[in-house]
Amino acid sequence: MGDLRGGIDLGGTKIQTAVIDAAGEVKGEARRPTPTEGGPKDVAAAMAEALVEAAKAAGVESAELQGVGVGSPGDVDEKAGTVSSARNLPDWEGTFELGKALERDLGATVRIGNDVQVATEAEFHLGAGKDFDSLIGVFWGTGVGGGLILSGKPWLGRGAAGEIGHMVIRRGGAKCPCGRHGCMEAYAGRAAMEAEARRRQEDGEKTDLFKLMEKHDKPRLTSGIWERALDHDDKLASELIDRAIEALGTGIASAVNLLDPEAILIGGGLGLRFGNRYMEPLLDEMRKHVFFETMPAVRVATLGDLGGAIGASLLVSR
Repeated sequence: MGDLRGGIDLGGTKIQTAVIDAAGEVKGEARRPTPTEGGPKDVAAAMAEALVEAAKAAGVESAELQGVGVGSPGDVDEKAGTVSSARNLPDWEGTFELGKALERDLGATVRIGNDVQVATEAEFHLGAGKDFDSLIGVFWGTGVGGGLILSGKPWLGRGAAGEIGHMVIRRGGAKCPCGRHGCMEAYAGRAAMEAEARRRQEDGEKTDLFKLMEKHDKPRLTSGIWERALDHDDKLASELIDRAIEALGTGIASAVNLLDPEAILIGGGLGLRFGNRYMEPLLDEMRKHVFFETMPAVRVATLGDLGGAIGASLLVSR
């Protein structure tokens, strides 16, 4: 069983886990909703439970795994195994020793990386990015994260490169969950979109978003709830998705002007749900701002919900 690795993708809405063999084949998987209350210890406990379940599905105990990789939002210190300021998670403002907590619960060595970067690397090696040497991963979900592959290698900068969601697209614009104003994430992140929808509803605008959320017993406006609202011709949902696409197109184009990559990969919960549906409007927005005559290829991630967990598992072999 020594060739089996665990992967945990920690997202703002869900925790996806998988056990993968040396060929990259998924042997077991499990998911849990990300806790909406508590703090880092509660989130870590849910992560451990989900990984144990995935290991059982693969026919092993978690302690038998070669190791476990984690893709986490926030400020990740890979060497220390800590995560700081994961603001899309409950009460995670400070620094938490996530690696040690998981090692204690799982009985296996744990390595931690940035969630979007590891998902980008998974797509680069095994998914939609296999044909390219340079690319930007744009993961549209609870927030908007980015990952970079340049000349065939991950680019981490000083450790935090790729924060495309916090590129300013409108000076003095909407307040972002990060506390600043005008970030792409302030318009396109699911959490910010939900806050805006709630504000507009309280101001008297009509929407079925929150009725659908309650009907389907969801704690948040998930990508599935947004899709149902759009399919019901919900005017507010349509306006906010259009606003998000405009923000994404503007921000991605600016990143393209800086790096001139061969490809853009669109992933994340909202990205996987709406990437193909809104591909033409996204490309139209990008064309307004891209300086070059030749646009990069734009692809939707192909590894789906398991991409982040598969990418996290690759940390074990580093």
